Amino acid sequence: MAQASARHILVSSEEQCQALKAEIEGGRDFAEVAREHSQCPSGKQGGELGSFGPGQMVPEFDKVVFSAELNKVQGPVKTQFGYHLLEVTSRT
Repeated sequence: MAQASARHILVSSEEQCQALKAEIEGGRDFAEVAREHSQCPSGKQGGELGSFGPGQMVPEFDKVVFSAELNKVQGPVKTQFGYHLLEVTSRT
């Protein structure tokens, strides 16, 4: 079964998500931005979600995590929780 590791940042608005993505693409550290802005408890660990398989996250997450380019910030991705920036760090 496929496995992936990813990190994310969760915020309440698409506008904030876009602004944070621009900061990261401009050179800010993803983990630092996650610790500062993410509304998810994983933010304290720099947004790290650990390793998981298909179906363990919401469908919107799975779609991105199991298809996106590695180590490139993806998003905003809208889920019932809010807006996410995702970075897939590994996939098998």
